[in-house]
Amino acid sequence: MTEANSAARERFATLLNRQVIPLDEAALAIAAEEYPDLDPGPTLRALDALATRVGAEVGDLRPPLRVLQAMRTVLRAEGFHGNEKDYYDPRNSFLNEVLERRLGIPITLSLLTIEVARRLGLQLRGVAFPGHFLVRCPVQTGLPGDIFIDAFNGWELLGSDECTARFKAVLHGRRFDPSLLDPVDSRHILTRLLHNLKRIYVERGDDVRTLWVVDRLLQITPGDLEERRDRGLVSARLGGTAAAARDLEAYVQGHPRASDVEEVRELIKELSGRRTLLN
Repeated sequence: MTEANSAARERFATLLNRQVIPLDEAALAIAAEEYPDLDPGPTLRALDALATRVGAEVGDLRPPLRVLQAMRTVLRAEGFHGNEKDYYDPRNSFLNEVLERRLGIPITLSLLTIEVARRLGLQLRGVAFPGHFLVRCPVQTGLPGDIFIDAFNGWELLGSDECTARFKAVLHGRRFDPSLLDPVDSRHILTRLLHNLKRIYVERGDDVRTLWVVDRLLQITPGDLEERRDRGLVSARLGGTAAAARDLEAYVQGHPRASDVEEVRELIKELSGRRTLLN
């Protein structure tokens, strides 16, 4: 771990301990792992500038629906859109790159939307909707029910009935649970962001990057034994015998009846043998 990476992780831990986690700063603390020299200032100022443009579009009176409409106009005009051509490009998950390239995936474009709205005094919330992430406007808008924003599809504004219809069109026969439209907290959003990166790096066989992503996930949920197992497995492949063994032993102790526990026990024995040879 480099000194810059260590500082970024300490910064991330500090942000997680705040009563209200600043999503923009936390997302940039994640990005600093990939970009060790990242200065968050330009990205934060770019978000400020977007909010200023939206504010000018709206004027002094800022009813929520008008803010959402103006934000859609401005973000589209600025060229922001979902990266359908290369959805699994990891740059889509780094907020600095999203602001620079004007490309993102549902979670990062939703995060962008939440942060621009926050600067205008409008508190939006993320929604872990099946299919892809949405944003919810829980403030009264003069319309029946809350409004949901599909940032990936051009900041389309949806009612709850339209969300339900989308669900049924994709997941035929499955009963719709209204709780699927419940808002999630900042920790969930950051976890979702990291899980996207983890999936990309695992599929690419990039153990070094997978390891730091899992480290960050464990900063959010230190008691997640599945993530400790995964960190142990990756660490073992990278040669970290002692650290790997600690994580894998914690998993075995916590989940003694897991379907993969015997495989994990065998790996622990192998790691013990490696340490004996090294000593």
